[in-house]
Amino acid sequence: MKVASLFSGGKDSMFSLYWAVQQGWDVRCLVTLCPMNKDSWMFHTPNISWTRVQAEALGIPHILHKTSGEKEDELADLRDALQQAKQEYHLQGLVVGAILSDYQQERVNRICEEVGLKTFAPLWHKDQKLLLREMIDCGFDIIIQSIAADGLSKKWLGRRIDHAAYHDLVALQQKIGFHPAGEGGEFESFVLDCPLFNKRILVQESYPVMESEHTGVLVFTKLSNEQKK
Repeated sequence: MKVASLFSGGKDSMFSLYWAVQQGWDVRCLVTLCPMNKDSWMFHTPNISWTRVQAEALGIPHILHKTSGEKEDELADLRDALQQAKQEYHLQGLVVGAILSDYQQERVNRICEEVGLKTFAPLWHKDQKLLLREMIDCGFDIIIQSIAADGLSKKWLGRRIDHAAYHDLVALQQKIGFHPAGEGGEFESFVLDCPLFNKRILVQESYPVMESEHTGVLVFTKLSNEQKK
């Protein structure tokens, strides 16, 4: 199966990419939509341009396509990006990291049908706690790059999602109904390393920007790739 990955650089799109590789599929490219509007309904926005560093670490061709980020209009941009990817890389399907959002999944399915691609969503409606635990156990090095929920604060920005963070996220789920994998928009993540990477990523320079006590983003200003030993 010749596929592309709809790629945000976060844990879910990266784990779906990992799943596709485990199936023996030929992942020919990564497709990233870069919204001009930070409140995009469809696409991940924090540090999205830095997905190019992840693509380099993965050694997979990368299409970075700008989008207005405006509701519904951004679907035309997704269509254009997928048509480009299909033409350049002779694709049969698209792998996506959707877990819970019917809004996103329905629209991606519709655009893929128009373009002539099959859609694969290996994480769809999976238990979020089990998924997060599996990512950690598989050696994914994940950090939180933005927050937008009660229970989180500035100290979470840049925090690694390791076993200790996992237990803290599950505790928030039990206390306030928090989605432990961030599927309610509670947080966004960025993957620094995983078994697919030829190099690991280092965050050399960054700074936090807080909009409120519980809402903020860690802005990356300098990343680098380090050869694995």
